[in-house]
Amino acid sequence: MSFLDIILLAIGVSMDAFAVSICKGLSLQKIRPVHVMKTGLWFGGFQALMPLVGYFLGVSFTGFVASVDHWIAFILLGIIGGNMIKESSHRDDTCEVSPDFSARSMFPLAVATSIDALAIGVSFAFLKVDIWTAVLLIGICTAMFSGVGVLIGRYFGHRWKSKAEFAGGFILIAMGLKILLEHTLGA
Repeated sequence: MSFLDIILLAIGVSMDAFAVSICKGLSLQKIRPVHVMKTGLWFGGFQALMPLVGYFLGVSFTGFVASVDHWIAFILLGIIGGNMIKESSHRDDTCEVSPDFSARSMFPLAVATSIDALAIGVSFAFLKVDIWTAVLLIGICTAMFSGVGVLIGRYFGHRWKSKAEFAGGFILIAMGLKILLEHTLGA
């Protein structure tokens, strides 16, 4: 997996956190820098942690599935991307997120938006990705998108939420297809 592939994957996987960050911004009357920083740290931190956990889980059984690893990566990325696209098409534009930035409020959101990254980490184990570079890029990308998402949510509203989820889903499906084609066609 190339550096560009990892960046594109980082952008795709960060879109759930971006969409939730937009909702956090919508919930605020006034934005303070601490809102942007907390959102970036919570979401970026968990988006970096989960693929690392998934990677170490995946490494433990890569020998058993080496002959079908590209199919596993394709299926995982396809399912995650498909779910993101499906969520983007829901016409329910309400954001049911509170303006609370405490750990009690942010922890469940950070976990919920990073579950997909756990599965991506498992696929990283099969693809022999430099995990440290990947988790660093995913964490930084997610932190940046999340911080910007709070600002966009406050100033631009619902217009970007579904577009972000759709774009993220499309990127993940494209990456899964690219992995499958590279392994099956020998490209």
